[in-house]
Parts: sequence; structure tokens; C-alpha cells
Amino acid sequence: MGMTPYADQFYRHVADIMEKIVRTQGEAIEKAGQQMKRSFLEGHNLFAFGPGHAGMFAEEMFYRAGGLAITNPIFSSGVNCEARPITITTAFEQLPGYGRVVLDHSPVQRGDTLLIHCVAGRNPIAVEMAERAVEKGIFVIGIINMDYASKVTSRDPSGKLLQDVCDLVIDTCGDYGDACLTIEGVEAKAGPTSSILGSFIADLLTIQLIAALIEAGEEAPVFQSANVDGGGEYNQYLLDKYRNRIFYL
Repeated sequence: MGMTPYADQFYRHVADIMEKIVRTQGEAIEKAGQQMKRSFLEGHNLFAFGPGHAGMFAEEMFYRAGGLAITNPIFSSGVNCEARPITITTAFEQLPGYGRVVLDHSPVQRGDTLLIHCVAGRNPIAVEMAERAVEKGIFVIGIINMDYASKVTSRDPSGKLLQDVCDLVIDTCGDYGDACLTIEGVEAKAGPTSSILGSFIADLLTIQLIAALIEAGEEAPVFQSANVDGGGEYNQYLLDKYRNRIFYL
């Protein structure tokens, strides 16, 4: 037995979206890479955030083989998937004021670049964090499913959506409601796309930044796998060299 036709349909759908991202979001991704390069070369730092499963975007960008040592995640226990009960993450994402608290208690400073992945872009956690960051002179890049975000209303007291307060937006080109697959006999759609697409964009941004640093004549501090010979030693060299640009140790 092979994969069910539904699984094959899911694969083909996601592959089509990834191709669409490359075709339609290339300019935005290039601009993001240049912004991150400028920020870093001017002595500032790079941060990534996402609430709930959108936080896999931030996880993909730090402390991993092929990733940059200088990209820092922002984690908050209230909206991480490790929270228990997990339903509390929904409450915190919708809690007015919480996004500002998370941002103000992070190490992000004026001149830094902050990437926020939020699928629908409607909840206060993302809107307020972005708004507060812009107030503090931080460049904000939103990674948003724009089809989804264009069909919902804001839950933030300001009435704004994430795309309204970002300096730059990258569209994940995903499905309204995130899940994409209609299966006979199942009321809700299956096959969520946001985690795959968010991680894909995270890696595109990382590669774009690596290339931009090399083009500028700079070292690109890319982690090796700790499971290849010499990888652990090389990674420790990067952690030591860039310690003042790293906030996750």
C-alpha cells in the first residue's frame, strides 16, 4: 500500500504553494535579507517570534545545523506549545497588553530587526508586539498568510492587523483557516500548511542573509551539525566569537 490519495493531494498542494512563495515573494525576501544584513553590520541584532505553532518559525531559525548562530528566538511560556494546559496559549494570544509585556521583557533594542510569524495576523500578541517594536525603533518583518489575514477582523483593541503595523510583509501564500484538505466524512479540513511554509520561509531568509553577508565580505556564522566530526568544536567557536550577539545561551 502506498500513501492515500489525500496525502498525495496534500503534498502537491504544499509544493504548489512553495513554488508560489518563490515566484511572488522573492522581492520581499530579498529586502528582508538586506535589512537583516544592515542591522547586523551596524552592530544590532536579529530576533524571531511566533505564538503557538507559528513559533516553529523561530525555532527553525536558531541553534541548528545550517542555521546562523546570530539569529535569536523570543520565547514566552504563555504562548509556547509546551504550555499546559495548551488552551492557555489561545487566551494569552488574545490578551490585550501581553504582546507589549513580552517585547519589553526581551533583549530587543533600537536598531534591531524582529521577524514575527503570525498566520492570521489578528491577535493582540502579534499586533501589539509589532506596534511596540516600531515605537522603539525596531524594524519589524511580518510573515503572514495574507489571504487568511484579509478575511478576518482584528482582535486587538486598536482594530489593526499585523500587516498594518509592520515595516515589511512576507506572504506565506497559505490557505484560509490554515488547513487545506477536505476529506470525505470529516467536517473540518485537515492538512495544516503554516508550519511547513513558515519553516520554508525561515530557511529562505537564513540563506538570503548568509549570501548577503558573504557578498559584503563578512563571515557568515553558520552552525554545523554537532553529530559530524569537529562540528561541536566549530559550533563552540561560533558561540564564543559571537557571544555578545547571542541571547539564547
